Amino acid sequence: MEKKTPRLRKKYTDEVAKALNEKFQYKSPMQIPKLVKIAINQGLGQATQDKKIVDVALDEMTRITGQKAVATISKKAISNFKLRENMPIGLRVTLRGDNMYEFLDRLVAVALPRVRDFRGVNNKSFDGRGNFTLGITEQIIFPEIDIDKINRITGMDITFVTTAKTDAEAYELLKGLGMPFRKA
Repeated sequence: MEKKTPRLRKKYTDEVAKALNEKFQYKSPMQIPKLVKIAINQGLGQATQDKKIVDVALDEMTRITGQKAVATISKKAISNFKLRENMPIGLRVTLRGDNMYEFLDRLVAVALPRVRDFRGVNNKSFDGRGNFTLGITEQIIFPEIDIDKINRITGMDITFVTTAKTDAEAYELLKGLGMPFRKA
């Protein structure tokens, strides 16, 4: 059985890498920026009151990403927030390889167009080192989530980590992969 290459991975190797090389004139093909990983984080502040919130969110995140999510735990106890040490207070998933390209494809083609009043992704969320972070306010934009079974709307941060040295290179890379950036 032959393994199927994700659509965006093929697009990167066939089109995006060549376009980046033409625009920025790299000396070596190894300098062409590429997507390394996608890190998805979700903070669950209400988890201190209700333990089931973490389990439900863990299941949702696993369904959205296609990879098992991991609970993040608190390092310190903070009495004002009713927070104890080693309490689960969030989730995270790191996607690499084919899972990463499949998730990006679903995010760009299916999930982002379902956002209400969507006018494009803000292009000012770069960190200066070629990484881009996107905040999503509702998990229900993903088709894997059944709206009828949702009792709490939660958001998440999605960080795209690239090998780009500058924000301009990372912008062109993500734009080439189909990220719908807002028109300036």
